[in-house]
Amino acid sequence: MNAIATYQYETLQVSVTDNILTVTLNRPHKKNAMSFQVIDELIAVAGRVSKDKTIRAVILKGAEGTFCAGIDLGDLNHPKNQAFAIWELIKPWQSSFQRVCLIWRDVPVPVIAVLEGYCIGAGLQLALACDVRISHPDCQLSIMEAKWGLVPDMGLTQSAYGVVREDVLKELAMTARIINATDGKELGLISHCSETPLEQAQQLAAEFAERSPDAVLASKRVINAMYEQPATTLYKEKIWQIKMMLGRNRKLALRKAKQASTIFAKRQFR
Repeated sequence: MNAIATYQYETLQVSVTDNILTVTLNRPHKKNAMSFQVIDELIAVAGRVSKDKTIRAVILKGAEGTFCAGIDLGDLNHPKNQAFAIWELIKPWQSSFQRVCLIWRDVPVPVIAVLEGYCIGAGLQLALACDVRISHPDCQLSIMEAKWGLVPDMGLTQSAYGVVREDVLKELAMTARIINATDGKELGLISHCSETPLEQAQQLAAEFAERSPDAVLASKRVINAMYEQPATTLYKEKIWQIKMMLGRNRKLALRKAKQASTIFAKRQFR
């Protein structure tokens, strides 16, 4: 049995069938919201995939009919995690929040995201970093950060480039609008819509596995190279997030989420 199949994780289920690795976000009581532990474990799994040359493709999905409802705000806002979160924003290289998404662009095999239920905020940024996104038509999608007075800072400047048109991305990020996957496919967020997305993902993974693993890797690498962005874009994500967190309109955004009549202060930054 492949060693990765027996490795134990607390927030993930990991299995290997016919050299296809399936990774399941397994926090259904939180709609698979991304906690700090999920981040660490996803990065660990991706690292193992990179070393295991028997793996031919990865399927990334969520437990019990939901992909990921975003970052776990309870975990993010817990006082014990504040120092860690601040360090991740100020350090001059990729934050863990960016790495947990972008690492799937780097693994040497195709990665297919299976989207159901909710794919919001951190969940959508994770999905955009995958090579293919297969979604149930009713899945709810959103770049949700603006609702909380924040900016997407989990590698969106890298993962969405070449996938979604600039105007579409701006509109979705600025409004925090929730759309279904059928509309998402028309806008370029989704590769395929299917009533049985996992089954279609498994068929596609099997098709990838029929090809030379080196040819599949080479295709991923050269096509990714077409859309490479400088590392400074990731740094700008973090700088703007710090500004948002320290700005006066951040607290008002949190209040407005509960009380629609809340009025924002004048724009603080330029």
